[in-house]
Amino acid sequence: MWRTAHTPDGPVTLHLHQVDEHTVDARAWGAGATWQLHNVPQLLGHSTDEVREDPLAELTRNSDSLRDAYRRYAHLRVPSTQCVFEALVFAVLEQKVVGLDAIAARNRLLKKFGTPAPGPAPDGMYVPPSADEWRQIPSWEWHRAGVDPQRSRTIVNAARYASRIEEAITMNRTDAYIRLQAIRGIGAWTSAEIAKTALGDTDAVSVGDYHLGRVITWAFTGRLDGTDADMLELLEPFRPHRQRVVRLLELTRFKDMPRRGPRMTRVDHRNI
Repeated sequence: MWRTAHTPDGPVTLHLHQVDEHTVDARAWGAGATWQLHNVPQLLGHSTDEVREDPLAELTRNSDSLRDAYRRYAHLRVPSTQCVFEALVFAVLEQKVVGLDAIAARNRLLKKFGTPAPGPAPDGMYVPPSADEWRQIPSWEWHRAGVDPQRSRTIVNAARYASRIEEAITMNRTDAYIRLQAIRGIGAWTSAEIAKTALGDTDAVSVGDYHLGRVITWAFTGRLDGTDADMLELLEPFRPHRQRVVRLLELTRFKDMPRRGPRMTRVDHRNI
C-alpha cells in the first residue's frame, strides 16, 4: 500500500508491505518520514489498550448477522492516520454528494494544488496541500472541481484553525468531537467520518449518512426502511465497538442488500 500525507513535519510518502501474518515492512520518504514511521502502529490500528480476549468476540456470538462476519474478519481494526485536518478536508468533500463526485473533486484539487509525492512513489501520486495552501485556493477552482460554496467555505474556514483541530488527537473522544463540531459546517456525520479515519475511534457512527441507517437495519432485521434511530438502537449493545460492527457488516452484508428507491444524483460537470 502506498500513502501520502502532509504531516506536522512536512510531506511524506509511505509504503507498507505485509511480509507475513505478523510483520509489516514500512518505508517512508520526505520531510515527514520520521513522524510517519513513528505513527505506523496507529495507522495499522494497533492499540496499547488491547486485551488478549477481544470483547467483540463475545458480543457477536448472539447475532446471526455478525457471527460469520467476525469469524472472517476477526482481526479487523480501525486505523488512525493522526492527520485530523487532512481527514476533515476529505470528509467535507464527501458531504451530500455521491462518492464518485467526491473522489473526482479530491483528485482534481490534489493534482492542481498538491505536490508530487517524494521518493519512489507511483506516477500520479500527490501530497495534499498544507492548511495554508487549502486557504489560498481561489473560489473558481473549487467551482471547477465541482465543490459548492458551502463545502469550500467550510474547508477554508477550518484551515484557519488547523493547529487547534490537530489537538483533537490528544483529547478524549467527547472533547475531540466538541472541538471538531465547533467549526461551522462540521456536524455529527462529518465529525464521525473524521474520527474514524484520523482518531481511530472504534465507536464512531456516521449519523445522517444517506445509506447507513438502511444498511445496518437491513443487516440486523431484513427491513429496508431503517432510520438512524433504528440503527443506533441496534448498535447500542456493541459500544464501544460500533464502528467495528459497521465495518464488519459493510464488508459482508452490503453487497447482498436489495437496491430499491431513489439514488443520489451525480453533479453535472459539463458546464463547470
